[in-house]
Amino acid sequence: MKSKIIFLSFLFLTTINLASAQDKKASKSIISTSATIKKYHNLKELQEMKKGELLDLYTERITVLVKTLPYIALATKPGVTLTDLGIPDNNENKKSLTEQEESTADFLNVTTEFQKRMMPYSDTKNLIAAILFYENTLKALHEFNEI
Repeated sequence: MKSKIIFLSFLFLTTINLASAQDKKASKSIISTSATIKKYHNLKELQEMKKGELLDLYTERITVLVKTLPYIALATKPGVTLTDLGIPDNNENKKSLTEQEESTADFLNVTTEFQKRMMPYSDTKNLIAAILFYENTLKALHEFNEI
């Protein structure tokens, strides 16, 4: 009985180790998989929201755009990898992509902090207009591939 437990434990740990090793070899996504929004809104829905909710939507949309726009010549949807595009998945390209991700994260941290401090002073109508503009831009990005 004890040997069965040891064997099953060993088998379980080996399986977990192999699964995590495969993740390390997998090609990285060019556009972050977090670069999506949950829902598009219309003017009436936005007008019914409180300013805090609008600020969250505003920040979320900017984040998605910043994570997407630099790559539209390559891809417009999250999850596309170097390999999918026929780009060599070598160390140099991986390093370049990692550096870009880090720079984008730094930029977003600074931008988000600025928005938290300054955007509460913005006019609600301007916030709504900006959210609608950003959402229309995101919709246009999804149609970009059809061109």
